Amino acid sequence: MLYGGGLRIGELLSLRVANIDFDRMEITIHMGKGNKWHTVALGEKLAQLIENYILEYSPKDLLFYGQQGREYTATSVRSIIKRAVQKSGIKKRVTPHTFRHSYATHLLDQGVDLRYVQLLLGHSRPETTQIYTHVTKNELLKVQSPFDSMIEKGNNIQLKRGARNSKNVLLSRV
Repeated sequence: MLYGGGLRIGELLSLRVANIDFDRMEITIHMGKGNKWHTVALGEKLAQLIENYILEYSPKDLLFYGQQGREYTATSVRSIIKRAVQKSGIKKRVTPHTFRHSYATHLLDQGVDLRYVQLLLGHSRPETTQIYTHVTKNELLKVQSPFDSMIEKGNNIQLKRGARNSKNVLLSRV
C-alpha cells in the first residue's frame, strides 16, 4: 500500500476498509498530512491483493490491524520493512517514505504529468512535488538535442565522431 498508492505511513495506518472503492477503483485518503483528503487510483493488481486480504482477515473498520487486533504503529511498520529489507539482501537504507518516493518517481518516469502526481500525492503546492523531478533522469536523457535534430534534417549532413571525411560543416568560435 505504501508503494501501490504512494501513501504516507500515517495514511496507511488510518486507512479504513470503507476507504477502498472497488467499483470506482480508487482509494480515498482521509486525515492525510494537513488534515486533508485526496484520492488515489487503485490499480487492478493492488485491488486483487486487497480483496484477498479482506477475505482472509475480515478487517472490520481499519484495513490493517496488528497482533491481537490492535492498531499497527509506525514503529511496527518500520520494523516489518527493516526485516524484509534485511531478508532480501538490499543494502540501501529503506524507510516507509522510500516507497512513496519511489511511487512518485516511477510515475514521473512513465511520463505522468507533474500536476497529476501532485494530486495523487495530496500535495497542495507543486513545489513539494517537484522534489521528485530531479531523480527522474531516464526520460531526460532520452530527449534529443535540437542541434542534433537540426543537423539530421538539414541537407542530410552526417557527422562521424573523429572523422575528418565528414561533410564540411562550418563551425565558428561563438
